Amino acid sequence: MEILYNSTRGTEKVTASQAVLMGLSPDGGLFVPDHIPALDISLEELSRMTYQQVAYEVMSRYLTDYTEEELKNCIEKAYDAKFDTGVIAPLHQTDDHTWFLELFHGATIAFKDMALSILPHLLTTAARKNNVTNDIVILTATSGDTGKAALAGFADVPGTKIIVFYPKYGVSAIQEKQMVTQKGDNTYVVGITGNFDDAQTAVKKMFNDRDLENTIRKAGHQFSSANSINIGRLVPQVAYYVYAYVSLIREGKIQAGEKINIVVPTGNFGNILAAFYAKLMGLPVARLICASNENKVLFDFFRTGMYDRRREFVLTSSPSMDILISSNLERLIYRVCGNDPQALSVLMKKLTSEGMYSLPEEKRVELSDFYGNYCSEEETAGTIRRIYDSYGYVIDTHTAVAAGVYEKYCRETEDLRPAVIASTASPYKFTRSVLAAIEGREEEEDDFTLIDRLSSVSGVPVPRAVEEIRTAPVLHDRVVSPEDMPKTVLSILGCA
Repeated sequence: MEILYNSTRGTEKVTASQAVLMGLSPDGGLFVPDHIPALDISLEELSRMTYQQVAYEVMSRYLTDYTEEELKNCIEKAYDAKFDTGVIAPLHQTDDHTWFLELFHGATIAFKDMALSILPHLLTTAARKNNVTNDIVILTATSGDTGKAALAGFADVPGTKIIVFYPKYGVSAIQEKQMVTQKGDNTYVVGITGNFDDAQTAVKKMFNDRDLENTIRKAGHQFSSANSINIGRLVPQVAYYVYAYVSLIREGKIQAGEKINIVVPTGNFGNILAAFYAKLMGLPVARLICASNENKVLFDFFRTGMYDRRREFVLTSSPSMDILISSNLERLIYRVCGNDPQALSVLMKKLTSEGMYSLPEEKRVELSDFYGNYCSEEETAGTIRRIYDSYGYVIDTHTAVAAGVYEKYCRETEDLRPAVIASTASPYKFTRSVLAAIEGREEEEDDFTLIDRLSSVSGVPVPRAVEEIRTAPVLHDRVVSPEDMPKTVLSILGCA
């Protein structure tokens, strides 16, 4: 059955390829499938498949106007030798009921590679299908990882340009070095003097600025998005949760049909939403455990039903989660509101005008699949140290937030069913914080000296993605205020 896509704030329906191409609906809403497809293939059969085959079975249920040949071609190009392990998304077991799903073996050593390796191919295929002749301009705000993964995915892809905005003082040194050394004649990286929410808000405004849209269209360009607001980012993420589950079946760790918990370190809510979509498809999932850092807006939301961004923005050691406006939560709230765009729009307007909204009490029962909690900076460091001491396994700061919250969940509920923790970044992206946690002291050496020491401590070779930037020259050094972002885009596109 064909799946069409609705805007969370309107009634117009578009095809999957049109939703991928547009990124964001013209009315400011996010595209959602008009129904969630069933995973109508047995888990036992899926357990005998490769990652690429599982990805096709999942994605083909959502992207119904892509032909089998088109979609398989996109998958083949995405999940190839750029991943540094034979298994695209391996599981690492610690105790008898916990597995870390390592999503960081791609070109930029973060989970964003899992979707951003395929998005350029989905997007250029969509452009051909819809007879688009303009250059596609990927406009993206990043809290650290999306930027580099998107840049790597779109670098030198014909018919595209990519402009990435990041908080100049809100990412790790390695994250910044990865972005500002990016090669590619079509790549542009711009630091801003604000935080991620400032960048994300400005990008959304540009998508909804009709005058700006007309100006760039006259110059032969049109905007699309590589952020997790693009449904072409979300759908590939569903696949790795299905793959993780059937991998546990294949390894004899669970029986088909046995329920598991999934734990996700959460900022913009896209990664855990993908796990929710997998559950809605029929994957046997009990609880979705939403882990926050000290920017605990989502913890407060799941505890009280109130989403309130009116709070201090905290810079933490897990910067990809330093977010107060979780854009993908809108997709969940739309569902909670009975897929009613008017009801959703009222809440989103309140968030814009008042900085908060509350779900009615009767709607909060719709959130029962989720458990939310958070870790302080001290708890995050303690979790890194404890897992290293107990298992000799090194995790990054974001994964540590998830593992720490999972420990709290287990203590509170005594629910020790099998659990998969999404491990979203290599510890090499956050070497300073990781080593400080393991060794119990602040590190003073330069970042690359610390990288070599972490390799010695962990016994894991330095990833190719890190070695490549060790001596790479800085190619992007532009820094602007959030207010100047539209002017900067026009300048880059030659429209100023």
